[in-house]
Amino acid sequence: MMTNVAAQVLATVNAPYGANLSAHQLAAMIADPKSASDFVAPVFSFFSEVSLSAQKQFIADMGVDAAKASQVAVELSKLSGYALPLAA
Repeated sequence: MMTNVAAQVLATVNAPYGANLSAHQLAAMIADPKSASDFVAPVFSFFSEVSLSAQKQFIADMGVDAAKASQVAVELSKLSGYALPLAA
């Protein structure tokens, strides 16, 4: 069963890009450094358009390594020149 936070996150990251990622696919991508170097749009959307509290809840709910996700956010922030909350 998908949590309310996961449903909210997926609506935010999938709709603008015509993506159809599952919660598990997104969870894997937000902790994968390749997502930053490849500048994967839904991953950037997760870190830039989803509230910090929802990001943290999604990371916890999905069992994502928070340090790895934070590092992806740091790399995306550097590449984009855009301050991302989880990168702080």
